[in-house]
Amino acid sequence: MEAEELENQSNAFGSNSSPIDSLSLDSVREANLINQMEDSRQLRIRSSSVMVHVCSSIINYNLNADAAQKDLRKRGIILASKKSSRTATEGLLALAQNESKAAVIELNCETDFVARNDIFQYLALSLAKLALLGETSQQASGTFPFGPESLEDLKMNFEHPKLSGEKTVQNAITEVAAIMGENIKLRRGVSVSTSSPGVISTYLHTSPQSGLGRIAGILSLEVEDQNASLDALQRVGSELAMHVVAAKPLFLTKELVSSEAVENEREILKSQAETTGRPQMAIEKMVEGRLRKYFEEVVLMEQKFVVNDSVTVKTLVDNLSKEVGSVVKIGNFLRVEVGEGLQR
Repeated sequence: MEAEELENQSNAFGSNSSPIDSLSLDSVREANLINQMEDSRQLRIRSSSVMVHVCSSIINYNLNADAAQKDLRKRGIILASKKSSRTATEGLLALAQNESKAAVIELNCETDFVARNDIFQYLALSLAKLALLGETSQQASGTFPFGPESLEDLKMNFEHPKLSGEKTVQNAITEVAAIMGENIKLRRGVSVSTSSPGVISTYLHTSPQSGLGRIAGILSLEVEDQNASLDALQRVGSELAMHVVAAKPLFLTKELVSSEAVENEREILKSQAETTGRPQMAIEKMVEGRLRKYFEEVVLMEQKFVVNDSVTVKTLVDNLSKEVGSVVKIGNFLRVEVGEGLQR
């Protein structure tokens, strides 16, 4: 009887952990694991952090996704500050314009992979739009370079799933750097404006989307008669902006080439000509001929038009004046390329 009682007691105690209860516990654990995986996946999408960091934060903050996201942002910003000394020579140019002004900024990163990312491109376009609204007077004609410090402390509203709310430009750049895991920096900007009747024409080369590219050409065409039709100016202006990108002019007219630059080129050409052993008179003719060729290479108005190389840019502009019935001139031009002047 004693043995039976002990067996009955043992069975009674064992009933507290029946197979059904064990199955329920396993189901709860499985549901929690699924929820944790889904939270991690959603946080990975929202933060763009690597999964190992996402899982670590989720666990450290007891599955609190909001607290984990704040932790990831803090950690990302710290990592971004550590990367700020690394070389960033890739990136994109972003351009914004209105009827009388165009502004272009260069936003750099370390790799082309980041430059193709949606949030990087969104940031670049946002900064170009902000630069267009900058302090440069639109009543003045000219080319106006500006440094990153002119934008970094300005605030603006961002409306991107991964970058939203009001924040300074510098803070936005730091956040995107934290998300992408690379050094990202605003390198420079420049605006071109005109106060005369006419058009501002632009062209972007290697453009992943409207307003972005790796090389930009900007040009202003001005016309004396404010009642002149601008259709022809817009057509030719677009072609000339493309010409600026392709032909890489350094000066607008021969008169704007510094005497020092001309003399340096003349000395180089003379040294080259003297190696031929020809008479001095022949050497002088060779130098003058090659100097004309130099002007054709670096002076916009002397260059052959890339769309139709049977005419020079000067002839093209003269013909445009006749077409619109008023004197047309090129006011300013600009060519900018990502990474130019940086050591790669």
